[in-house]
Amino acid sequence: MKEYLLAALISYLLGSIPFGWIIAKLKGVDIRSKGSGNIGATNVYRVVGKTEGFLTLLFDLLKGLAAVAIFSGLFPNHTYMGVVAGFSAVVGHDFSIFLKFKGGKGVATTYGVVLLLYPLAALVGMAIWIAILLTSKYSSLAALLSFTITTIIAIAGKIATVNKVLFIILLLLMFYRHKENIARLIKKEEHRIKI
Repeated sequence: MKEYLLAALISYLLGSIPFGWIIAKLKGVDIRSKGSGNIGATNVYRVVGKTEGFLTLLFDLLKGLAAVAIFSGLFPNHTYMGVVAGFSAVVGHDFSIFLKFKGGKGVATTYGVVLLLYPLAALVGMAIWIAILLTSKYSSLAALLSFTITTIIAIAGKIATVNKVLFIILLLLMFYRHKENIARLIKKEEHRIKI
């Protein structure tokens, strides 16, 4: 039990590292007061620049991947370790202790987590994410549709039931974090991004 608690705590702290805020701050920008106010890659891309947006995306993805990889590797005999570490990392990103429990929307970090738990579903989802983003220019729509498809693939696949449950929980959390975007999409007021 203590191993799971340790993994949950450290993964949460790892997920809490606000790379978007840090990268923007290095450019003299407080990303929380610009654009949508979100610390994620899309807002950093819009406000600071393409390179900074890409780096935010990359580091946010890597912290999710790292949490699962580190603790699954350290405790290979603990069946639920990847699930606990992955979920904790996404919660850390969404509700960062370093930003008074505010954070991003968890898309890149979520994909980093599931990339190790079910690589095929994750890679298909990421390809769909990019395709929808390029065609629609709606970052939120691309994220929600792609991870919905990713989750369907996972549920239909031959993976542990606990992993399938994690996919569903992460999908619900992603929809919750995008509730304002969903409202704007319905009203046709959502902002497109320039690619």
